[in-house]
Amino acid sequence: MNGLAVLIPVALGLGLLGLIVFFWAMRAGQFEDLDGAANRILIEDEGEFGDEDDDQGARDDAGEGGPRTPG
Repeated sequence: MNGLAVLIPVALGLGLLGLIVFFWAMRAGQFEDLDGAANRILIEDEGEFGDEDDDQGARDDAGEGGPRTPG
């Protein structure tokens, strides 16, 4: 019985602390852009990606690279 007298206020205090942290994070804007970070990891920089395509296109135009066919 004495254990419950200690554990119940501790549990309520931790719940209140979690609620305070949640409202602080919400006011700080932590939940405004939920998809942005997930999309940024999939998209490469345009400069690096564009250079790679330009190099491949130049090799194709010059007849270099790519699979060679026998005959």
